[in-house]
Amino acid sequence: MRILVVYCHPVPDSFGAAVRDAVIRGLANAGHEADLLDLYAERFNPVMSESERRNYHSEGGNIAPVADELARLKRADGLVFVYPTWWYGPPAMLKGWLDRVLVPHETFGMPGPLRMLERRLTNIRVLAAVSTLGSPWLWWLWMGQPGRRILLSGVGEIVHPKARRLWMALHSMDSASASRRAAFLARVEARFSQLRAK
Repeated sequence: MRILVVYCHPVPDSFGAAVRDAVIRGLANAGHEADLLDLYAERFNPVMSESERRNYHSEGGNIAPVADELARLKRADGLVFVYPTWWYGPPAMLKGWLDRVLVPHETFGMPGPLRMLERRLTNIRVLAAVSTLGSPWLWWLWMGQPGRRILLSGVGEIVHPKARRLWMALHSMDSASASRRAAFLARVEARFSQLRAK
């Protein structure tokens, strides 16, 4: 499978980069091809312009500003997000990618009075997210796991209905020991080494 790995972290030598590399190693071990989209390195602009918003619902007209990103997404069989959780959700850069790239008509059909969203990213048969969080697991659970819900439930509504979904997270990141971080990286690599589509 061809997997689009959407990576978001502003610091090149962060622990997030080590997580990204563990994901990519695991995918390679499983025989998958990773297409790495590093939002900061590629200088993705997360800000939706006035003209983009005015054309957001225009079929065909909403494609031009994000044509390259859409093409990569349409070529993929799987979508993996690797990012830090900040204030319980994805960083603004990643949220901007969702806002700008997941446009109607191309990635989903608009809902109607008696119609739910129409799935148009049915090429995506694997949907995964790997994140680090400063919050302990119980606090994250109490807050309703907003980042996980956005990516696996929200985006999950526009991909293949039988897409395999995977969430991995390292909680209490700021106080995690070196051995705990290393164990998490090993788990990530092992899990993605076993990744198969449904």
